[in-house]
Amino acid sequence: MRDLRAVVFAYSEVGHTCLKELLRQGTTVQAVFTHEDDPAETRWFPSVAALAREAGIPVFTPDALGDEEYALVQSLRPDALFSFYYRSMIAERFLEIPPKGAFNLHGSLLPKYRGRACVNWAVLNGETTTGATLHHMVRRADAGDIVDREAVPILPDDTALDVSRKVAEAAGVILRRTLSAIALGAAPRTPQNEAEATSFGRRTPADGLIDWRESAVRIHNLVRAVTHPFPGAFTFHRGKKLFIWKTQATELASVDAPPGRVLSGDPLRVVAGRGVLHLLEWRLEDSDPQSPGAGDILGKEPEGETRPS
Repeated sequence: MRDLRAVVFAYSEVGHTCLKELLRQGTTVQAVFTHEDDPAETRWFPSVAALAREAGIPVFTPDALGDEEYALVQSLRPDALFSFYYRSMIAERFLEIPPKGAFNLHGSLLPKYRGRACVNWAVLNGETTTGATLHHMVRRADAGDIVDREAVPILPDDTALDVSRKVAEAAGVILRRTLSAIALGAAPRTPQNEAEATSFGRRTPADGLIDWRESAVRIHNLVRAVTHPFPGAFTFHRGKKLFIWKTQATELASVDAPPGRVLSGDPLRVVAGRGVLHLLEWRLEDSDPQSPGAGDILGKEPEGETRPS
């Protein structure tokens, strides 16, 4: 039995993986703070709350962390505090409670990709590597000294969901390597290089609008960054919103057509600012969720244009 008492703030795939690892290693988890599921959001990950309740751990889902929650954590006198993809900022006063430290698991190789939607941004920007980082928590988000990192590859056709699952596995690896040191109060500290830091903000469904003036590769990256279970990339065709779920990019030297012009219906190909994008899976607004044949959208002869933003 590991001699470590902890309060855990967790959600999503990483939260579930890390809580499971803490329990596997014998950590005494005194309480779990998590979130109620959003009915407007597709939940693709297992429930942190269910895992905690199965283990007999008290579960709390407050709308905000206030005085009542602070008093509770303080009364538990945990050795350590962990944040695993918890969606709310944890005030500095909470971080000062545990004598062995407060630790956050972030889904990138810090100091790169601080902030929200770090995996989506990495895929969108065409990165070939990302990972997970466990770091000491400080007042500023994602800025504390690094405890450990684990890299994962991003393959050319990986979606954000594919990468998120790799990051969750990497998070478990990190905990297996570092929990003994944390229990001893001797977690490593490597300061982040602020000169290398990058930061990205929250994404909204509206950010999935395709700009056909971008390169085919860039649009392909957007599609795989926001495809299922996320809201999806979209454009407009014949006055309706067209959601695009899977693509393939072809980089051609030049195409004698403006960006957004449909070149063919079978296969469905659209001109980009550089290259051509093959649409492999899509759904026209208010249509059946299964991808229709190209003729169902375009007719026998390709015509018209999608609308660049």
